[in-house]
Amino acid sequence: MPLWKIYHPEDAFTAEDRQELARRITATYDRLPEFYVGVVFQAVGPDSFFIGGEPRDNFVRIWVDHIARSLPTEELRTWWIGRCEEALAPFIRDRGLDWEFHIDETPFDFWSIQGYRPPKPDTEDDRRWKRENRPSPPTGA
Repeated sequence: MPLWKIYHPEDAFTAEDRQELARRITATYDRLPEFYVGVVFQAVGPDSFFIGGEPRDNFVRIWVDHIARSLPTEELRTWWIGRCEEALAPFIRDRGLDWEFHIDETPFDFWSIQGYRPPKPDTEDDRRWKRENRPSPPTGA
């Protein structure tokens, strides 16, 4: 389950921007059920974000937690960062905002959704969760 936490200046995004950006982020995870993808927007006041000890009012910081899948090779990580940058660009880079993001990967075994252990990737239960777009008990349980 990816969870994106986007810290941004208070006036950086309209409600429509936030919804469209959340849709773009969700679409990058086209191999996952949509309900896996969470996006949190956290507005930060003009005197509450500091870089190098100085206040910044044009900076966006994005923290992504990945659990459902990992990026085991440098090639995949480079490709993924490019894909993320493409989704974010119209809302951040193209508006002249400075930005930075990082991704943490939590082990798959430390994860549950509504009390269910998610199915392993590329299994029938994984495909069913994607189709149904909701968590449910494993097949045969």
